[in-house]
Amino acid sequence: MMPELGNFLLCLAAGLALLLSVYPLWGAARQDRRLMALARPLACGLFACIGGAFLLLVHAFVVNDFTVRYVAENSNSALPVWYRVAATWGAHEGSLLLWVLLLSV
Repeated sequence: MMPELGNFLLCLAAGLALLLSVYPLWGAARQDRRLMALARPLACGLFACIGGAFLLLVHAFVVNDFTVRYVAENSNSALPVWYRVAATWGAHEGSLLLWVLLLSV
């Protein structure tokens, strides 16, 4: 259930990013302050979705959820907890997710 929620949050973040790239620019072109004012709530929603997805990935590493392929490939049950947390961004996909999270701040 948790991996599916993380996937849903990433899909929702992609939709919010698309809206964030269109509405404020369209509002600026049409001088519509309502559309330009959507930038802040959309950015906050984007950060919340990406942050939630990243935290769910960290949770999958901490509880050794080997049903997630990324966790199965980059972790094992003998690792201490802090190494499992660090393994979240140890490979390509996790480091890109962390980078996107930092860019969304």
